[in-house]
Amino acid sequence: MSKKALVTGASRGIGKAIAGRLASQGFDLYLTCLHSMDLLTEYAQKLSEAYRIRCLPFQGDMGCAEDVERLFSLLPIRSLDVLVNNAGISHIGLLQDMTPEEWDRVISTNLRSCFLTCRQAIPLMVSRKSGRILNISSVWGAAGASMEAAYSASKGAVNSLTKALAKELAPSHIQVNALSCGVIDTDMNRCFSEEERRALMDEIPAGRFGTPEEAAFLACQILEAPEYMTGQIITMDGGWI
Repeated sequence: MSKKALVTGASRGIGKAIAGRLASQGFDLYLTCLHSMDLLTEYAQKLSEAYRIRCLPFQGDMGCAEDVERLFSLLPIRSLDVLVNNAGISHIGLLQDMTPEEWDRVISTNLRSCFLTCRQAIPLMVSRKSGRILNISSVWGAAGASMEAAYSASKGAVNSLTKALAKELAPSHIQVNALSCGVIDTDMNRCFSEEERRALMDEIPAGRFGTPEEAAFLACQILEAPEYMTGQIITMDGGWI
């Protein structure tokens, strides 16, 4: 029986690259997106044909309990070997100018989504005493980023959730880790001007942004790591921290 993986936020960027690498390893996939269902459906079909796997796309808000319940019940997801919590958004601006609704949206997408998907996935893993959970985090969760207070807060919380959940699930042989990324060249970071992008690159010892493919390569290495490696926040940032 093929192993099964759920990757949230898989229509582009890091999530898309992780999905592609897992497909190449023979995983059947459940992929989610919030807006880009046409893109995700096309990509799911491409992966299915290229690797002869089962790949099911789903459109929904992973920060919404009803949508996550629908994801697990309608596809349906009855067993799961890997959960990759990748869905995420940012908000650029001064904290004092943020509305409560903007704050809640970032926290819901980046943090509450991890709670909701884990809540559904964990019983499936516990019943088999096996599973891997990988949360996609950010260096800003440890260092904090000016003008990105909500994003930094959400990723700091994801790091803490990772460590706590790893302790909770270790007796059930379920590994929980996080990949803390530096600046990756994705749509999320294309909001910056060329001048801002150059300033960011100048702060990175490697002299460039990371690629989604590099993040996906490391993500899959973490997922293949010994079970004893759990509760870790693994950083990939070009030497920035």
